[in-house]
Amino acid sequence: MTHAIRIHSFGGADVLRWEAVEVGAPGPGQVRLRQTACGLNYIDVYQREGLYPIELPAVVGMEAAGIVDAVGPDVSGFAVGDRVAYPMTLGAYAQTRLIAADRLVRLPETVSDRQAAAVMLKGLTAHYLLFRTYPVKPGDAILVYAAAGGVGSLLCQWAKHLGARVIGCVGSEEKAELARANGCDHTILYRDEDIPTRVRAFTDGEGVAVAYDSVGKATFMASLDSLRPFGVLATYGNASGKVEPFSPAILAPKGSLYVTRPTLATHIATRALLDEGATRLFGAIVDGKLHIQINQTYALADAAQAQRDLEARKTTGSTVLLAE
Repeated sequence: MTHAIRIHSFGGADVLRWEAVEVGAPGPGQVRLRQTACGLNYIDVYQREGLYPIELPAVVGMEAAGIVDAVGPDVSGFAVGDRVAYPMTLGAYAQTRLIAADRLVRLPETVSDRQAAAVMLKGLTAHYLLFRTYPVKPGDAILVYAAAGGVGSLLCQWAKHLGARVIGCVGSEEKAELARANGCDHTILYRDEDIPTRVRAFTDGEGVAVAYDSVGKATFMASLDSLRPFGVLATYGNASGKVEPFSPAILAPKGSLYVTRPTLATHIATRALLDEGATRLFGAIVDGKLHIQINQTYALADAAQAQRDLEARKTTGSTVLLAE
């Protein structure tokens, strides 16, 4: 019998339960995946809390890597024994699962299962933010929140290779050191310093071309006030809660600004989009542009503690739940 982490109600980390589950044979278009490593992401917390509603009971988690164990009818391109990974597919906190084959990507030999589980969702998020939401150009000044975190560390590394001037926002001096190691030219301690004031100081009063804000409610106005004219605020996370409703009229006097709320689901909605992002992501890893920092590992059965540590900001880089 295989096991998974399931929830039967929304709430705190104590609603996560390690339960025996039955996994049958794959149906048309599906494969059965024996998972080795699962990623930990804030979206897992949002779903557990009910901020992003899901049907209950549910196996939570949105990304993992593993080995194809069985192939259903009408599946082409995958075979038993293939090493694969996926992002943004509910049900990842499991030792074994069924999944649609068109959501999988094959892993290069030089990318490990743990690296893939740590980077699929976060890395593809960094990809769409940097290449689609606001295509970063050499010389652009950018602001990255949670610069020592999973997505943030990838954003900083990748943006630096694109020629950006990277300002990282972090919560402690220890995390500031990590952010600088990831390519940040400057860091801001958001608890102690005024973000827009520091941004203006670092950019000779101009402001940044884009603010990549995963914090949400607590930093929304600070992000707007850090932008240069025609700047873009990409608010893509809710670590401090949902952004309050606001009047678009405030954007005009601040410099004809743009605000967008992107999501990875849209940017991998088709096979072509998924393949494009995965190819560029794996290429950046293989070429050494991105170093995947797995700074915490937990047994999958200990997912509740992993989520508590994530919410308490005790984690840095990526966290992987080991399913084997």
